[in-house]
Amino acid sequence: MTAGKAAYRRVLLKLSGEALMGGRSFGIDPAVVQALAAEIRDVVRMGVEMGVVIGGGNIFRGIEGSARGMERTQADYMGMLATVINSLALQSVLEGMGVKCRVQTAIEMREVAEPFIRRRATRHLEKGRVVIFAAGTGNPYFTTDTAAALRAAEIRAEVILKATKVDGVYDRDPVKHADAKMFKKISYTEALAKNLKVMDAAAISLCRENEIPIRVFNISRKGNIKAVISGRSVGTIVGG
Repeated sequence: MTAGKAAYRRVLLKLSGEALMGGRSFGIDPAVVQALAAEIRDVVRMGVEMGVVIGGGNIFRGIEGSARGMERTQADYMGMLATVINSLALQSVLEGMGVKCRVQTAIEMREVAEPFIRRRATRHLEKGRVVIFAAGTGNPYFTTDTAAALRAAEIRAEVILKATKVDGVYDRDPVKHADAKMFKKISYTEALAKNLKVMDAAAISLCRENEIPIRVFNISRKGNIKAVISGRSVGTIVGG
């Protein structure tokens, strides 16, 4: 790895499952995964240690399945399996680019991935491997946002990079309101009090307890991951 001007040594990237869809209404767009993997590769080449958590909403979302009559626990487990599919897809593309990568799952499935073991994950990161944490926390009723906050705390990440479809955190939905105001910085407490949907309340609370800042930025803008890693003031920082 070549050292670059990185502002962080170890980070946790949180991607939504929808980020893998591109212009599709369902599933995985290979071109989008290629583009994401290329950005991750560039960051790894800067000497940054990266963990990744991906949602599963492009395939199945547990809470929506529950709303349609499925038993919530069963629906959530289905959602966890969807995150494994996404994780394996990203791993495959990263390895095709020459990036060493491991998938660790919160639910054991040894034929396709390692079980999550914190010390092993940390060792992979120290060796320059990307570690993708799949299957959420392994428990129903917890989102992949909470899984990201938990894994970030466990691997002692310096920041969570929360990739979204908008430029940062707004006081209201910028898609519906043209005059929505974007925050450059906001505290954990304010984000919770204003119910700004940065991440779910459990995830934000966990970040606050462990003093892990959350950088919210637009993943669709090419080069934004590297820009954030380089210390540029991109998007919104949640912390303090």
